Amino acid sequence: MVKGLYTAYTGMVNEQRRLDILSNNLANADTNGYKKEGATSKTFADELAIRIRDSSVRRMPQGLGEMSMGVHIGETYTDYDQGSFKVTDNQTDFGLAGNGFFAISYTDKAGNTSVKYTRDGAFIINTEGYLVTKDGDYVLDRNGAMNGDPNSRIRVNGNLKIVVDETGGIYQDGQLVGTIGTVDFEDYNYLAKFGENLYDMVEGGVRIASDAKVEQGVIEASNVNVVSEMVNMITISRAYQAGQKVINAIDETLDKAVNQVGKV
Repeated sequence: MVKGLYTAYTGMVNEQRRLDILSNNLANADTNGYKKEGATSKTFADELAIRIRDSSVRRMPQGLGEMSMGVHIGETYTDYDQGSFKVTDNQTDFGLAGNGFFAISYTDKAGNTSVKYTRDGAFIINTEGYLVTKDGDYVLDRNGAMNGDPNSRIRVNGNLKIVVDETGGIYQDGQLVGTIGTVDFEDYNYLAKFGENLYDMVEGGVRIASDAKVEQGVIEASNVNVVSEMVNMITISRAYQAGQKVINAIDETLDKAVNQVGKV
C-alpha cells in the first residue's frame, strides 16, 4: 500500500518537472535562436523481494519476484534542430543554415569577458562601427571564433552598404572588410545554456569548423512547436491528475483499514 503512494508521488514529481521545462519552452517560443528542451524519465532499479525467515532452503532466502519503485527523474536535454527563418531584409540580420553558432564576446556586470555562442543573428552596428548584438556584445570574426579570442572583433563602415556571402565574408564597395565567425563543436554535450539563447563551452569541449551557410536578411526563430507543446501540456496535466487520484484512493483505503477494519 505504501509502495503505491510512493509510486504515485514519484510520478507526480516527474510530471511537475516536465511541466516546468515545457513552460520554459513556451515562454521562449518567440526568442530568436532558442532551442527547446526536453526531459527523460527512467524507472528506479528493480528490487528483489524475498521471503522473510524462509527455511525451505538453508540460509538461502527465496525470491518472490522483482518490484519497481516508481519513476526516477532523468536528465534534461536540448533539441538543436534548426528553427525556421524569418525574413527581415535587414542587412545586419543573419541566419545559419546548418550546424554551427555565431561567436560573441560577452562581458558580464563585473567586467569579465568571455566567448559565448548563439544562433541569434540579430546584430546591429554601434557608433564605433563594430558589429554587435542587441545587448552590445561584440560579434567575433573567423579567427576569434575558432581560437576563442574575445578581442578579435568585426569593424565596418556604418555609412556603407553591407553585403555578406554564404561563407560569412563581409563586403563593402566590393572589398572584403571582415568575416563573420562561425564555429561548431564535436560534441554538443559540452555546451551549457547561458541565459535565453547563449551557450557556453564547458571544459572538455572541442571547437571545429562549421559548414553552416550564412544567410543575410533573415533571423532564425525558435524551434518550439507551440501546438505540440500545448498538447504535451494537456497530457502532463492528465498524468498529474491521475497520480492525485491514485493517492486519494490509497488514502481512503488506508483510512478504512485503520478506522474500520482495525476495530474488529
